[in-house]
Amino acid sequence: MLKEKIQKARTIIEALPYIREFHGSTIVIKYGGSLIVEEEGQALFANDIVLLKYVGINPVIIHGGGKEISKWMQRVGKEAVFIDGLRVTDSETMEITEMVLSGKINNELVSLINQHGGKAVGLSGKDSHMFTARKIRSREDKDLGQVGVIESLDVSLIETLTTHGYIPVISSIGVSSDGQGLNLNADNAAAHVAASLKARKLIYLTDVNGVLRDEELIQFISLDEAREMLKQPFIRGGMIPKLEFSIKALEGGVESVHIINGSLEHSVLLEILTYAGIGTMIRRERPQLESKAE
Repeated sequence: MLKEKIQKARTIIEALPYIREFHGSTIVIKYGGSLIVEEEGQALFANDIVLLKYVGINPVIIHGGGKEISKWMQRVGKEAVFIDGLRVTDSETMEITEMVLSGKINNELVSLINQHGGKAVGLSGKDSHMFTARKIRSREDKDLGQVGVIESLDVSLIETLTTHGYIPVISSIGVSSDGQGLNLNADNAAAHVAASLKARKLIYLTDVNGVLRDEELIQFISLDEAREMLKQPFIRGGMIPKLEFSIKALEGGVESVHIINGSLEHSVLLEILTYAGIGTMIRRERPQLESKAE
């Protein structure tokens, strides 16, 4: 029993340099995928976010919820249609999307964080015109409906909330110049927010351990290496846009981007507050010492 207590104390001491290093820093975390539907994982994530806030780190959460949107579309007898990996979003689908993202998922996550002692505030990208977006079409010029990309951001509300001790939880919904709601890619929104806030870190929570080559985790990638990797066949599927958005975030001033497996217990804490971390870290330059606090 005493040995276990000593080990716990050693774990806290190991985290101290990283707490000191990132105290007062902003960290943007993209939360989504299958993580949203796992109740136990949601609770652990909420607890980790509260701990980060209490040690002086400012987490900002951006979330999507594609699987949950598809589930609710099925409930009303509506089939999901995708073009170029983007959900075709007619007015009815947009209504469901806003209900699921800004209503159900956002409220649940805010509630969980508050239950664990945090002060979370739920937002949509439509609030105070945070995400001003424009409609886009497919690569073959097909109509995607109410699907957009961010044209400009106003992060003043996020900065005000974090300064006053709150944790912003933001759904990936934008608004056009004429007030129309638009469905946004949450990975892209997270990269935009991280760059605008000049965040120390952007963390993508995924269903895989990070960037893999021959099933082996690549722990460190430089910006130039990331650009080259986009040309390689082992980068495929959902990892392509994540790597593209990681590059944009770094070019926009974010210090490092992390792609980690969010289904692992306490994954966010392990990546930020331990020496080795658990996923892939991308920086403009490789660190001289392979420590993720640097």
